[in-house]
Amino acid sequence: MIRNIYLLVLLIIWFNMITACNRNDYSDLEAFIHSSGEGLQGKIDPLPEVVPYKSFTYQAFDIPSPFVPRKNDQVQTLASEIQPDLHRRKELLESYPLENLSMVGSLQQQDRIFAVIKSPDGALYRVKVGNYLGPNFGKISHISESEVKLSEIVQDGVSEWIERTSVLTLKN
Repeated sequence: MIRNIYLLVLLIIWFNMITACNRNDYSDLEAFIHSSGEGLQGKIDPLPEVVPYKSFTYQAFDIPSPFVPRKNDQVQTLASEIQPDLHRRKELLESYPLENLSMVGSLQQQDRIFAVIKSPDGALYRVKVGNYLGPNFGKISHISESEVKLSEIVQDGVSEWIERTSVLTLKN
């Protein structure tokens, strides 16, 4: 008998669950769908105009190579006259990069002025106009109390040499 009561209660619960899932009341969802489109006024942009293709004939023989620097003839003739003296004996301060050298002072004897240069290893050297500094054939052209100007000869391209000016300033 108790077993029949449990079975009846179980049947009632199961019947309530089936009927609860069978309700088709979607009124709130349908109201949302109908109201979500209200007040929207959109305009679609027209498609962009199609530009017809213009063909191009590539003629690489008529243009210079992009891998070779362009220079005018006057600069090339001037640059070809500049050559470093490769047979001269190197000075000691040419073995250091110019960035590692520093001017720490200047000296004057009679009417000649000298610069005092400190190397990376801490040694001090006295240089004058005409001496060389750095690996780029840097020849000292002018010495003042606060700076050393030098003309370096660097390679620009395969066989062309150009001259550039560098300055070594007094380090406080």
